[in-house]
Amino acid sequence: MTDKGLLYLLIFSIVLICGCTGPKQDESAIVEEEIVLRDIDEIRSDGKLRVLTIYSSTSYFLYRGQTMGFEYELLKRFAEFLDLELEIIVAKDIDSLFYQLNEGQVDLVAHGLTVTEQRKRQVSFTEYLYLTHQVLIQKKPDNWRDMKWSDLQNTIVHDAIELIGDTVSVRRNSAYHERLTNLSKEIGGQIVINPLPGHLSTDEIIKMVVDGEIKYTVADNNLAKINASFYPVLHIDVPISFSQRIAWAVRKTSPKLLSSANQWLEEMKDTVDYYVIYNKYFENERSFRQRIKSDFYSLNNEKISQYDHIIKRYADGINWDWRLLSALIYQESRFKPEANSWADAAGLMQVMPSTAEELGIKDISDPEENIKGGTRYLEQLWEKFDMVKDSVQRIKFTMAAYNCGMYHVIDAQALAKAEGLNPTRWDDNVEDMILELSYPNVYNQPIVKFGYVRGIEPYTYVRQIFDRYDHYSQFVD
Repeated sequence: MTDKGLLYLLIFSIVLICGCTGPKQDESAIVEEEIVLRDIDEIRSDGKLRVLTIYSSTSYFLYRGQTMGFEYELLKRFAEFLDLELEIIVAKDIDSLFYQLNEGQVDLVAHGLTVTEQRKRQVSFTEYLYLTHQVLIQKKPDNWRDMKWSDLQNTIVHDAIELIGDTVSVRRNSAYHERLTNLSKEIGGQIVINPLPGHLSTDEIIKMVVDGEIKYTVADNNLAKINASFYPVLHIDVPISFSQRIAWAVRKTSPKLLSSANQWLEEMKDTVDYYVIYNKYFENERSFRQRIKSDFYSLNNEKISQYDHIIKRYADGINWDWRLLSALIYQESRFKPEANSWADAAGLMQVMPSTAEELGIKDISDPEENIKGGTRYLEQLWEKFDMVKDSVQRIKFTMAAYNCGMYHVIDAQALAKAEGLNPTRWDDNVEDMILELSYPNVYNQPIVKFGYVRGIEPYTYVRQIFDRYDHYSQFVD
């Protein structure tokens, strides 16, 4: 047996022993035995930073077709700093964050993680993103607006010591659970902790208090404040901890990644941009209330835009995933039917008047007519690339042609063939040649029939649409 085989046998034996004796362990505690050697060099060789985050009202969500979130906006900047592609993975069970990290499924956990001594034994934390403290979340009586102030005060908890013998509901492996356990010892009386499943986000648990499903929970103060701005029935003024650091986490075997993250965070926190992003998600109560009320907020409904029903119908007609067509339409117009370009392209899919006339589209400002015309044009372009057998690659050629014109894409294919690249593959082949068509020494070659094109536009266009499609796929089934 190899040394590696012996190592895994030893780990397996340890896990079996831990699982068969004594009290049940935290899932995340077992992974300390795992050894996954993956640091910045291995990540760079893959070209991709894999990040685990939470689908929530502050970390990562979809609003009116736009991907948003405190963690998301920072992660985009961090990936750019590292010159890596960003791959976001949504955790299905918040209790398994460290398990997935230490197993090597992801490289970074980006969520509002409270730094505690227990957790520091399992992972390495970055420099803190911000400071906050934990507060008790409780509900005022339904008729609280009609009550006298003194009567209202008699119905709510004012000090953590009043929780002795009462029940507070939190996720089992959360920092809130750890804090309540310690608080029970500090106040000399038991607080009953009701463990909630790991798939529930803090926002969802707060909503359970609002709906009367649970009596109390605990949340970080900044999360509590932004939720209470929409649910005034909540009382969030009872602190149950001192200030705590909130950070991201990496494996203990990733010291170079940790160093890079800390360097970037130190520089980022010195910028106005960082505080604009923080205020956008944790201080802007008006914006939060607008999102919570919207039908096009992914935590409310699985909707991307008000045109979903039209997009689905015409996407079916060209055999595309409707979320992919939605991503293209967002790229073209941000779902604004009144959008117009400098070249007179108009409507949701930015159809040119000449194209509309050829396709028999009478009113390109009408959303349905516009999408009908745009998808017909996509179908025509698709048919021109029948030499591309891979369907995903063929869609990318179609999109590039939709953006910059079919003949420029054909020029890029000819250049790819001349350079020994694959003319039927967009990724890392024809897309590189479309970039070259921006340079005189290239577009003036005899092989190029249709001249200059600003290649960065179709190159970025295709990539951004597929990136957005990946996000839409996370949010909408």
